[in-house]
Amino acid sequence: MSGTYTDLEVWQAAMDLAEDIYRLTKTFPKEETYALTIQLRRAAVSVPSNIAEGKGRSSDKELAQFLCHSRGSLFEIETQINLAGRLGYLDAQSAEGILRKTACVGQLLNGLLRAFRPASAA
Repeated sequence: MSGTYTDLEVWQAAMDLAEDIYRLTKTFPKEETYALTIQLRRAAVSVPSNIAEGKGRSSDKELAQFLCHSRGSLFEIETQINLAGRLGYLDAQSAEGILRKTACVGQLLNGLLRAFRPASAA
């Protein structure tokens, strides 16, 4: 896999997701500033950051490990978006839009991870 992390479609999609989450959380109640807002933003930043860090590592095994970290952060985002919806901080349309984007990033991550797994593990 040549190029830099910025060339990866998954990194670009993860950056778009993080940007959307930053915009979306601006509407959360002030009392959530140090709770759900920060948690969501940290998880959102973690996804493209781990992709970038993994791409900068010296082996495919290390890259795969960081891609798995990114996937874990995506699950955090999904959980936190669902909670925000349940608490009434997001309307159903906004929540669904973010969840669609997390699913897309997840598919891209899974596709990239498959490239690093031996054929017998697939």
